[in-house]
Amino acid sequence: MSESPNKPVFLVDASSDPVVVRVDGRASFQNCGCLRDFVTEMLSRGKTRFVLDFQQCASMDSTFLGVLAGAAIELRKRKPVGSIVVTRAAPRNLELMRNLGLHRLLTIDAGEAAANLPQCDTALETKRASEVESARIVLEAHENLVAADETNRGKFEDVLSFLRNRVAQK
Repeated sequence: MSESPNKPVFLVDASSDPVVVRVDGRASFQNCGCLRDFVTEMLSRGKTRFVLDFQQCASMDSTFLGVLAGAAIELRKRKPVGSIVVTRAAPRNLELMRNLGLHRLLTIDAGEAAANLPQCDTALETKRASEVESARIVLEAHENLVAADETNRGKFEDVLSFLRNRVAQK
């Protein structure tokens, strides 16, 4: 469970198939690096099926969505192709995913996938990243959003330009 009601957290069951991630709180640029690292680790172990339970997700930002897009893009390169199923997402969160084109990369589930999800009791640890590493994560996430849907380029053009300059300066 969450240590505090305001602390965002990702709870996981890495041993299940599919791997289950419960999003509890606000998923944002401040905490999604650990999810990116977790997915990378699972991929290195040969895990290619994921279910993300959004029932307790209060909100999410574009960086978090870009991390999801990057994971989905990477899973599509696998043989056999991997998958991410999003379940129990609130209407606003679904709208954000659709507005950025993620519904074409993710499977949006109406709730059936959540029926038999295992208990997730391992919390991913959010590590404090340096300013440059944080900028790289945010840049990569937004580049993933553009790769997911070219119409996102116009939405994030200024952010991408700023972040590229920021990363190049360091």
